[in-house]
Amino acid sequence: MSRTLPLRRRPANTDSYITRIAAIDIGSNSIRQLIADVSPGGSIKVVDEMKDAPRLGAGLAESGALSEEAMGRAIEALGRMALLAKQARATRIEAVATSAVRDAANGRTFLARVKRATGLDVRLLSGEQEARLSFLSAMAHFDLAVGRAVVMDIGGGSLELALSAGGVVDRLLSFPLGTVRLTERFLGMTPRRGDVAALRKEVRRELRAHWRAREWRRAQVIGAGGTFTNLAGMVLARQGQLTARTVHATRVERLDVEHLIDTLGAMSPGERLKVPGLNKERADIILAGLCVVAEVLKRLDSRALVVSRYGIREGIVLEAARVAPIAADPGDARERSVRELGERCRYDEPHARHVRELALQLFDALGERLGCQPADRQLLGDAALLHDIGYHISYDTHHKHSYHLILHADLLGISPSDQVVLANVARYHRGALPKRSQRNYGSLDKESRRRVKRLAALLRIADGLDRGHVGAVQRVKVRWSARSLRITPQPAAPGGTLRLELWGASRRQSLLEKVAGAPVEFVDADGAVYGESELDVPDVQIRAIR
Repeated sequence: MSRTLPLRRRPANTDSYITRIAAIDIGSNSIRQLIADVSPGGSIKVVDEMKDAPRLGAGLAESGALSEEAMGRAIEALGRMALLAKQARATRIEAVATSAVRDAANGRTFLARVKRATGLDVRLLSGEQEARLSFLSAMAHFDLAVGRAVVMDIGGGSLELALSAGGVVDRLLSFPLGTVRLTERFLGMTPRRGDVAALRKEVRRELRAHWRAREWRRAQVIGAGGTFTNLAGMVLARQGQLTARTVHATRVERLDVEHLIDTLGAMSPGERLKVPGLNKERADIILAGLCVVAEVLKRLDSRALVVSRYGIREGIVLEAARVAPIAADPGDARERSVRELGERCRYDEPHARHVRELALQLFDALGERLGCQPADRQLLGDAALLHDIGYHISYDTHHKHSYHLILHADLLGISPSDQVVLANVARYHRGALPKRSQRNYGSLDKESRRRVKRLAALLRIADGLDRGHVGAVQRVKVRWSARSLRITPQPAAPGGTLRLELWGASRRQSLLEKVAGAPVEFVDADGAVYGESELDVPDVQIRAIR
């Protein structure tokens, strides 16, 4: 289950070498473990993960102490995690405990029992330290160098906020507004009329009493933790994005949060268990978490948030490895992660970059007329860079493998819905045209299918114009007449022949003809117009259509 985190990073000390780190986060609701290899330069490769939900914070608000049953379940889970770390040959285990243990009268006693039973030395974090680790993880996965940002992490016992400006932390805040705590206090298993309103009123009171949010209005909001990944899962399911393989970077509108609060609040516990995109283990506490999300967004006057699938565990790994993520300008994380995916798949970089250049020239000339949006330009550029990474697995079906590699990759700065479109654009750079009968394409919504067709049509031509992988075409000129769409490639070398490139492009023209609604003709530098039939016979002199 290995995966690589495409982090933006800067090693604070490259002399120390940590081979494998196990990070364990003991929360109020769940305990999560991450085992990762860390290189001297800061590259992090996740090799295993484990999760358990002993509900350590259950009943804490009423009794003020951790229950024997919850402690027993937690110690059993930690024993398994310690064993996994040992069998995985982790050279360092970093375990931390958060709100439930911090607030419990017998929290220190519990940690001593954990030490005796498992050998783990658990570090008890303050709320501010939790917020800092969440921010550290967010810094590694999002562009925070420009403007103000609020990183929000909702656990079972508390809410943590990290407030930053220009990539620099300004304040770290912690509130007793966790999902388990609020559910037990206000909602129970079956909320009554007015319970949700009472919970939200308490959240508002707590936020107002300890946080002047005026300077953070309209800030970028990033949500980390189980509440947010489940929120994103439900939103994607409602949007029909069933092929999305990750919730990372999902944009969730505040209105969607309010709709889900209304919907889930009217459901029975059994009905919530069947909600698409919602983890059954979180079905009983998700409503409280969404209420907190809604109130924070309201206080910030923010219309939406972005979801991170990374949280405290990744922050622990970065801290243990002494890797200091740096703030980057918007788009840097996306560009870097796309490039690193190509490098990991050993892509033909000169060809990929040249196809990208040609594809963007075509987009600039045709995109608006085809109905493309400005944001589609970057999506096309990324698809061009990654269209051939499937060669890493197979030549004959490399376009299909490119689709799967992109779909399952951890790409930063790209929403799940855009990542699905990106994968499909790369999939259709060659081979069969998109058809509704193909599951990867047919499962998309109507607008996504249109985007795939438009962008794949341009990518097919650009790839054909570098058929020999030698950069023979320097640029393309496009003229859209009443009769046809004419594309004139210009040679990179004076007097250079483009016979192979004209042949390669002409074999890929059918999809562009469909989306353009016009015949496509290729014109050489001398003004001769060519059709596919004339270019399809290599042993015959190419002749112009008169």
